[in-house]
Amino acid sequence: MITLTSEMLSGYISDFFWPFVRILALFSTAPLFSEKQTPKKFRIALAFLITALVAPGLPQSHVPLFSLIAFWVLLQQILIGTILGLSMQLAFASVRHAGEVIGLQMGLSFATFVDPSGGPNMPILARIFNMLTMLLFMVFDGHLWLLSVLVDTFYVVPIGNQTFNSLGILTLVQSGGSIFINGMMLAMPLITLLLVLNLSLGILNRMTPQLSVFVVGFPLTLTIGMLALSMIMPALPVFTERVFSDTFNRITLILHQLVS
Repeated sequence: MITLTSEMLSGYISDFFWPFVRILALFSTAPLFSEKQTPKKFRIALAFLITALVAPGLPQSHVPLFSLIAFWVLLQQILIGTILGLSMQLAFASVRHAGEVIGLQMGLSFATFVDPSGGPNMPILARIFNMLTMLLFMVFDGHLWLLSVLVDTFYVVPIGNQTFNSLGILTLVQSGGSIFINGMMLAMPLITLLLVLNLSLGILNRMTPQLSVFVVGFPLTLTIGMLALSMIMPALPVFTERVFSDTFNRITLILHQLVS
């Protein structure tokens, strides 16, 4: 007959609770999982289910819930899960930034998408790019890669690890520049084309003042912008796949820096 002591029960609960906190922190900040449309109960239930599946195979933490070190371990799990989620947000933000810049050059900055979920409004092209990026993220099995990286974190940064280097957090902050770099790389061909078009319209207006640039320029810019946008769309899957790959490599680097 197997007897369940209070120490064994406390160990089982702690071995489940600490991974649950890290996974829930990820689902609360990562794209797709943290969308306003996703109910909070669904995130908690999903985190509970993933924890129940992976916790038996994870290294035992041996960190009691009611101890002096428990509060520090709790902050660690929240921080690690948040780092993973924010790192993925950078990839999506770079594509949204490209959509915002392209929409601004095309004259669509006034057209904003009213988010029915209550989130902040964003330019319509940025919203379209964001939805396409989410779709490509699922097509490339990015959600499975993210869960795989999450499980690896329990081996790279074990629960109860006392050493915690701030260099990893500094790398995450410095990675914020990738939003503008990647976004401009995607938008640069169309920005260059529309800049040349606007310069041509300006020169044409100086040569023939009778021509109303505002009447001709807006529909011409919008039409050429749409045609150019349709030409760069086939490059979006290749671009997002590279951004996702770089993001997962950056996450691996950050995790190793946290314990270095």
